[in-house]
Amino acid sequence: MTVEAYGQAYQRGYDRTVRLLLSRGARSECAREAAQAAWVKGWERIHQLRNESVVTTWVNTIALNCYRSVMRNENHQLPLTELPTTRVVNVASIDLQRFLTWCRPSDRQLFEDYLQGFPIEEIARKQGISYTAVRIRLLRARRWVQSRIKGGDGERDGRLKPARTCQLAA
Repeated sequence: MTVEAYGQAYQRGYDRTVRLLLSRGARSECAREAAQAAWVKGWERIHQLRNESVVTTWVNTIALNCYRSVMRNENHQLPLTELPTTRVVNVASIDLQRFLTWCRPSDRQLFEDYLQGFPIEEIARKQGISYTAVRIRLLRARRWVQSRIKGGDGERDGRLKPARTCQLAA
């Protein structure tokens, strides 16, 4: 193949090579670089070409191999970035659920009713106990949870205990 014939093949085939690489998922800039490198390698090895009519196919094969080797050697790990999100994790709710699991079932029901906004009179009627008994049981349950938080009894599975005190009920 002559220099002029290869130059004409380059002018006709370069865009086809780029389009081929783009169809294989290459970014535009990467496709252009791989196509250029393939046509240069073709020029360097022009003496290996046996049939001049398949020069574009031959160079396209070189381009695909160039692109594949770049993709194999490219580091595919990207740094993690903070993605903006509208969701907010309710840490207080998670802590509250953990605190409630530490309570006895009867105390847990008192806390849940109180936190849902039921008046103490209604909780007392629902539980079948007096108003004063509800307040005392809430106080004792609060102190029990606080002691587990402060004393380390609340520490499970090697997790750190919360540094703040429990203020579930007034």
